[in-house]
Amino acid sequence: MEKKIGVIDIGSNTIRLVIYEWTQSRRNFREIQNIKVTARLRSYLNSSQSLSDEGINLLIDTLQSFQTMIRHYELAEVICVATAAIRQSANREEILRILHEKTSFSINLLSEYEEAYYGYLSVIHSTNIKEGITIDMGGASTEITYFHDSKLVHYHSFPFGSLSLKLQFVAGSIPTAKEREQIRQFLLPYFQSLPWLRGKHIPVIAMGGSARNAARIHQNFIKYPLTGLHQYEMNKLELLEIKENLEDLSFTDLQKVEGLSKERSTTILPAFELFDILFNISGATKFVFSLKGLREGILYQKMNDENDDSLPLAEASMKELIQEFRIAPPTVNQLIKLAGLFYSQAASIVGEGTYFNEDDFELLMRGAQTFHLGRYGEEDSSSAAFYVLANRTIMGLSHRERVKLALVASYKGKGTFQKYLQPVKNWFSKEEQRKLCIIGAILKLAKSLDSTQKNVVEDFVITADGNSWNINIQCQKYFKFEEYQFEKQKKHLEKLLKISIISRFHLI
Repeated sequence: MEKKIGVIDIGSNTIRLVIYEWTQSRRNFREIQNIKVTARLRSYLNSSQSLSDEGINLLIDTLQSFQTMIRHYELAEVICVATAAIRQSANREEILRILHEKTSFSINLLSEYEEAYYGYLSVIHSTNIKEGITIDMGGASTEITYFHDSKLVHYHSFPFGSLSLKLQFVAGSIPTAKEREQIRQFLLPYFQSLPWLRGKHIPVIAMGGSARNAARIHQNFIKYPLTGLHQYEMNKLELLEIKENLEDLSFTDLQKVEGLSKERSTTILPAFELFDILFNISGATKFVFSLKGLREGILYQKMNDENDDSLPLAEASMKELIQEFRIAPPTVNQLIKLAGLFYSQAASIVGEGTYFNEDDFELLMRGAQTFHLGRYGEEDSSSAAFYVLANRTIMGLSHRERVKLALVASYKGKGTFQKYLQPVKNWFSKEEQRKLCIIGAILKLAKSLDSTQKNVVEDFVITADGNSWNINIQCQKYFKFEEYQFEKQKKHLEKLLKISIISRFHLI
């Protein structure tokens, strides 16, 4: 039985119980249950900045209700943390004591540094971004970090969030133009006080409910063809366009916006003001949403404490995908070997960098790992492979990189490639499309040399003679099935490279 662990996150806007299951390798985890209560604890702070009895009772009731789910899942461990709503309360010590007495939970009140650090940790362990600015905007605080070469360099915690900005500046349900300007004038000096934010020209990676809703709204607005939010990207103009569209709506219409949860409808516009200011001051290249945040950062830290080796990203996610779809390692290994042989020799003939570089080789290897994925329970293995890879979150791969992998691993021919490409055609230039087809064709040709999955081909050597490639293929077993498939599939690469391929199979 896989070990399960629960994380309770007591935030200023929401209280969540999220249940995770460790993966078989104990190097990653998956979310299996997520229970949210929109408590808005920040609104229960009285004039003396103490959490009122009503707020404390709401917190007790919520935590006690979580006990049922904790018992149902027979959790081995539950980690309970609290952030700004409790940290900023004058009676925080009393709150923690009462909660422990009434619920038996030992609550870890996170410091400003810890809250910022866990957000940063989740980003560097779930994305391929090596330098960036993270922002985790909660209800009552906002944590900012700057990291370089995946190392934390600076952090800061601001004593305001989407809910506290709404409560402080907005009289009605949504801010007027004047109130939005007041929010901007309030925020600007805070961000200007951090010289390490200015003019960085790097990605801003955003976590939390406000950022999640911003990403969902934009996906619905442009009718985004893929599923998944993790590592979803927007540029400044796209972020600004969504902001301006929302500002023109009445509160009734705002509540109907696809992708915006109703409980965020009163706080989303203050959040957009903050995102806009951060974008301007940092000169951000793009706005990237991270589905992994504080809670996942806590688990990544726990895994770091239990393991000496560094946490994997794309490699671990790819390995889990292979295990999930029961792709036999011997089959994968042979395809990797054959594809690698073809790539290295083809690259030496056409010239390294002409069509092939280090990134292309990495893409080919990942394509070889997942080429058989679609054969799991599907007659049309190509369409199944494309759909799964294009729409599945793969840690360490952006949405664009996911689509590239899907196009290569599902390659059948140029016609099918164009059909799959159609919804995202503007993502890739003509030259990029051609290169993806070449990589896909190499993979398909390599697969033909293992069509019986019996490791028939031992080695081969490619020599060029003008526009002809002669391939001398050494086999250790009966090779007629492989020879037939090779002759059938070679046309794809011949057309793309404008060459003819002449093969010679023989037994060693």
